[in-house]
Amino acid sequence: MKQVQIFDPALCCSSGVCGTDVDQKLVDFSADADWAKQQGLVIERFNLAQQPMAFADNAAVKGLLERSGESALPVTLVDGEVAFAGRYPSRDDLARWLGVSALAAAPATATDNSPCCGGAKCCG
Repeated sequence: MKQVQIFDPALCCSSGVCGTDVDQKLVDFSADADWAKQQGLVIERFNLAQQPMAFADNAAVKGLLERSGESALPVTLVDGEVAFAGRYPSRDDLARWLGVSALAAAPATATDNSPCCGGAKCCG
């Protein structure tokens, strides 16, 4: 199984999904990461505000930050190699690292047969 490390910019909390002005990209990634963890993917996150030594101790991340500054964040490492810089991995990326199909990675959506929806009406 692949090991994924996410080096986040300075966030108010460990996931960034807190406070009153939450970035939708963080909400989406948090949900995708939770899904991937439930599938067995090992994901470790580091927050620049809370764990700055993790950034300084990782040569790849430190080098990116020296060259590009904080605009390189978030940085995603897969098995110690840089996979992405400046964006979070998508659910499709996480699924690929898990070795599952993109169909299995699709987020659950409400259908007309769900208890919430009936025809064109939805309770959302």
